[in-house]
Amino acid sequence: MEPIVFLNGRFMPEPESRIPILTHGMQYGTGVFEGIRAYHVPVTSEILLFRALDHFERMARNVKFLNMTLPMSPEKLVAVAAELVRANGFESDVYVRPIVYKSATRVGVTLPPEESFAMLAVPMGAYLDTHKGLHCGVSSWRRIADNSIPCRGKICGAYVNSALAAQEARDRGFDEAIFLNEAGRVAEGSAMNLFMVRDGRLITPDVTQGILEGITRDTVMTLARDGLDVPTEQRGLDRAELYIADEVFLCGTAAQVAPVTKIDGRSVADGRPGPLTLELQNRYEEVVRGRTSQYRHWLEPVYGYVRTGHAGVV
Repeated sequence: MEPIVFLNGRFMPEPESRIPILTHGMQYGTGVFEGIRAYHVPVTSEILLFRALDHFERMARNVKFLNMTLPMSPEKLVAVAAELVRANGFESDVYVRPIVYKSATRVGVTLPPEESFAMLAVPMGAYLDTHKGLHCGVSSWRRIADNSIPCRGKICGAYVNSALAAQEARDRGFDEAIFLNEAGRVAEGSAMNLFMVRDGRLITPDVTQGILEGITRDTVMTLARDGLDVPTEQRGLDRAELYIADEVFLCGTAAQVAPVTKIDGRSVADGRPGPLTLELQNRYEEVVRGRTSQYRHWLEPVYGYVRTGHAGVV
């Protein structure tokens, strides 16, 4: 069966969704995207979209950077995402990628008015091996500044910055990169937010440090506060602090909660995933699989189980 995608108001087979080579969004990176996870629950044959409404609400804000709008409300786009997963008949974890892009087919580095909206979905397992600790390296590439390209929005062209850092990290034998910003403070990973634990405190760079306003980041802070009574300190973070941290982890929609056990060849604490990281990792997994009733409002069942009933319960 050919994959089904959604383009400009229609579901269609993926081969029919080709766009012209001169499309502005491809030539200049003038697009805004989101990444949404959906989790398979085998016992009920259900797939649960995680915080899809929050993703589309963030997208509705971020498209303003490029003078664009969403074609429908975030609530309606959640329904489209669910229909897209159903149309493809997935029976596994899924990654949903909506994108709004400038669709003019002409050369020029302005922001033309023409725009299109597309959404695709693909099976996705582990983006990173979150069961072992990651060895990260501080990148020689600096995180782009907010007054160059807004980092808090998922702007397509900005991810060249991420690709350069991620490839450099792998070429140097690391699992992942850690960005510093232009001021030399810690920003984030190549495509995920960063947390540090020290003296029982959860610490993460604040949003003025050149980071994405991550939904998984917000989820982690909520789970730490509500379930573990651990507050999060949001502030500027020095590179040297990472070397003496008790724990470090990365988080994001694709990466989920990924322990970091070595940075620049230096072990983080004893070189094993820390207890708070592992507890947050476990709680996150329980939430996204629908096993925690407190956060079921974050889940949208694709195949029709009601939220207040047995959606995702195992």
